[in-house]
Amino acid sequence: MGKQLNLDEYIRKVSDFPKPGVLFYDITSILIRPEAFGYCVDSMVEIYRHKQIDAVAAIEARGFLFAAPFAVRMGIPLLLIRKKGKLPGRKLTKIYDLEYAQAEIEIHPDDVPQGSKVLLLDDLIATGGTLRAARELINASGGEVTNIFGVVGLPFLNFRKALGDIDIQTLIEYDSE
Repeated sequence: MGKQLNLDEYIRKVSDFPKPGVLFYDITSILIRPEAFGYCVDSMVEIYRHKQIDAVAAIEARGFLFAAPFAVRMGIPLLLIRKKGKLPGRKLTKIYDLEYAQAEIEIHPDDVPQGSKVLLLDDLIATGGTLRAARELINASGGEVTNIFGVVGLPFLNFRKALGDIDIQTLIEYDSE
């Protein structure tokens, strides 16, 4: 995978955000350092270059930042999973539960190549709820999510249980808040 980088040194930790008692892992501090951002994209390419991936689907908005250069480097389509009300035209919508509310995401089903093997990507994997909803949208659109990637993983929030039997890769994991 080339030069190893300690991503922990590049991730800002913010206490009590977005609410008291939560430790927020802020990846924007990766984006402002080209060596860390480049390392993430290079690592993704190395992980997936020999797997059958026909498209990459990304969760709005930070997932787009990692998926776009990856899609270009791999020569595959980039599928956008957007928040409700952001996509024009025909779309599929999924309502799902958050820790303290509900949310909705959407996809253009016509953008999903039929029968394609899709890598689903987000910047951070916490409970897995958004990724599970996105996976259902992609599958309902005729694709098949075969792999999930996150730059950061929080396994103490049980995302592997929520996402089931699928290959999940992360570049760094934190075991507790």
